[in-house]
Amino acid sequence: MTQSPSDKSVRDIYEDALGSRLDGPEISLGPWASLDLMNDPKRLTFVLSRYKFVAKMLAGKGKVMEVGCGDALGLPIVANAVGHLDAIDWDRRLIDSNKRRLTHLTNVSFLDHDLNLSAVPFRVDAIYSVDVIEHIDPAGEARFMQNQMAALLRTGVMIIGTPNQTASAYASPQSEIGHINLKTFATLKGLMERYFDNVFMFGMNDEVLHTGYAPMCHYLWAIGAGVREPQ
Repeated sequence: MTQSPSDKSVRDIYEDALGSRLDGPEISLGPWASLDLMNDPKRLTFVLSRYKFVAKMLAGKGKVMEVGCGDALGLPIVANAVGHLDAIDWDRRLIDSNKRRLTHLTNVSFLDHDLNLSAVPFRVDAIYSVDVIEHIDPAGEARFMQNQMAALLRTGVMIIGTPNQTASAYASPQSEIGHINLKTFATLKGLMERYFDNVFMFGMNDEVLHTGYAPMCHYLWAIGAGVREPQ
């Protein structure tokens, strides 16, 4: 005879809900996410919120590329919203780690490629990067952007997320060392306007996305649509 919910103890209900989850697979975090979990766990919420924004903007896109995927903490959020995701990074160690840890992502390809040097041999509907442009040598920025644009279909969309230069005083010493190409609201918008007819700007503070006063945004987003013809 089957028990009704009212006949079950709280412990029985808990066990029914838990099912076999404790016996299921576990996924380890990559090096950057592991470090954050040990030393600054709240930062993980900021990073995941950034990827949630990207996923919402690109939901339903057929073929998408992430530039500089790192250890792919937030990548599954985007992968769950698009048809196929090509995740590229210039560090083979991270790519190999991602391939090893994230085998359940059947619609993701991890590729070792440096867009500072050359374009990828395929085309995509959308490109996004999270915390990448600030690490690009300003002298090579144009080539980096052009190599991305070579992969983007004419109807494509590009999303760039980056810390605001006005918030650099609050960056950790480790972050500050690598931030060699920080943008302000105006300079990020100007960069994207070289390649797109339409650029939409947003700010972010912690997990909160907004259109507030630009100099007080900790984080900046630019969305480009309508690819400009090469000059």
